[in-house]
Amino acid sequence: MAKAVIIGIPGEAGLWLADLNAGTVTQLSPTGDLATASSLRKAGGTFVKSVDFAVAVSSAQVALSGHVDG
Repeated sequence: MAKAVIIGIPGEAGLWLADLNAGTVTQLSPTGDLATASSLRKAGGTFVKSVDFAVAVSSAQVALSGHVDG
C-alpha cells in the first residue's frame, strides 16, 4: 500500500510530496518520468494513479469540519 502521495493543484506551480508515515509535506523538484508528468499537467492534463479519493478544499479548517466546498 502507498505511504506517500504526490500532489499538485491548479494555481500552485509546484508538486508536493505528502509522506503519510512521517506526517510531512515537502515541495518536490521533479525529475525523470515525474518531470514528464508534471509538464503534461502544466499543459492542462491530469495524471492520476493509485489514488481512490482526492478533494481540494479551500482550507484545512473546511476539511476538518467535514465539508467539501466547491
